Amino acid sequence: MTLPTVALVLYPNFNLFHFSIPYMVFTSKIQNQDLFNVHIVAENQQISQSSPVSIQTDGGLDLLQHADFIIICGWDKPEETPSEALKLALQQAHHRGATLVGLCYGSYPLAYSGLLNGKKATIHWLGEEDFRQRFPQIILDCQSIYIEEENIITAAGTAAGLDCCLAIVRQQYGIKIANQLAKILVISPHREGSQVQVVEQPITRKTSHENINELLEDIRTHLSENYSIDQLAKRLMMSRSTFTRHFRHTTGISFTQWLIDSRLQKGRELLESTTLTIEEITQQIGFHSTTAFRHHFKQKHQISPKQWQKRFMKKDNFSI
Repeated sequence: MTLPTVALVLYPNFNLFHFSIPYMVFTSKIQNQDLFNVHIVAENQQISQSSPVSIQTDGGLDLLQHADFIIICGWDKPEETPSEALKLALQQAHHRGATLVGLCYGSYPLAYSGLLNGKKATIHWLGEEDFRQRFPQIILDCQSIYIEEENIITAAGTAAGLDCCLAIVRQQYGIKIANQLAKILVISPHREGSQVQVVEQPITRKTSHENINELLEDIRTHLSENYSIDQLAKRLMMSRSTFTRHFRHTTGISFTQWLIDSRLQKGRELLESTTLTIEEITQQIGFHSTTAFRHHFKQKHQISPKQWQKRFMKKDNFSI
């Protein structure tokens, strides 16, 4: 099979740690087999970095013309606009259907290129205020660790970069390969992009947030059951309004949306890793009908559950 091509874009004074995360993920092997072709790209071949380590680039921006995924590993100066050549290369790549990824401050070059206008995006929480001021036309969501919209993915900090890159592996090869890679890298197999970026304070006692986190874990293991906000608020000895407020503060979204997302996540895992029918999966993940499952699934992924299952059944043919 033809391996997808990943281009890692470097920039003046790039951060070696930010570069190492996607490099580590996309150059990893499963049972001695490559998953991606990786090219290290820099507009200026004499690129410098804040490290004594020397990195050999594979070429200039012309390599972006054939890349399936273009990863911008951060950005040194938020106030610095990318060169016209880089902006044009990114615009052309997006136009032909490549997936563009901005990790941490890597969202800045995508924003300066006009590719995020009118779209949802995220960035490391420290850059939120500056990013909002510079790009008011972008719908910034700093509650999420990564966001994908129209073949553009933006991610928050370094751990979120790992999650984002692993999500790309999962999208390309399915849950089985992604989980094997996560095990090699000793990281969590999958975190939804909608997960909250920041925990504002360490938990040193039993708080409402800790109670809610325990509740979420319990619901995830019993998705087939029915849930109501009133019932859950009573379980945590809260009023409905207090529960709703604390839940949104903890997760960044409403309980109803979180439950739908959790059921869809489990549904995707079952579609990719089992031969269960759509009806059986619907039962296991708690949707009231296959019609509801298909509706929410298609709304999120633009394809039906059956099409998703067929797509990943083909990817299971990847020899390992």
